[in-house]
Amino acid sequence: QVQLVESGGGLVEAGGSLRLSCAASGSIVRINAMGWYRQAPGKQRELVAAITGGGSANYVDSVKGRFTISRDNAKNTVDLQMDKLKPEDTAVYYCNADILTIFMKSSNYWGQGTQVTVSS
Repeated sequence: QVQLVESGGGLVEAGGSLRLSCAASGSIVRINAMGWYRQAPGKQRELVAAITGGGSANYVDSVKGRFTISRDNAKNTVDLQMDKLKPEDTAVYYCNADILTIFMKSSNYWGQGTQVTVSS
């Protein structure tokens, strides 16, 4: 079994910062791509940022220059540093990872989600 546990959401004023963290645990052999998605009320879930095992990152245009994704392969964690937050960043943020388990099967896993609310 594999679990992704997120932390770090909350309420912040526009222009402020938050840092989200996600830790993967369980029968893990290797974690390939990791990422953060978000879903605002009435909208589809969208990819915010992703990072490969080698550290290459990509971002949705709306967060470029404001958000930074990073990972620690030794700790099986991925973080999302969010700066200059805007009200339109308000959403539930989900951690996602492509993980190879000890059963030699790769599957996609999701965290439970953490709420980020940015007040204007």
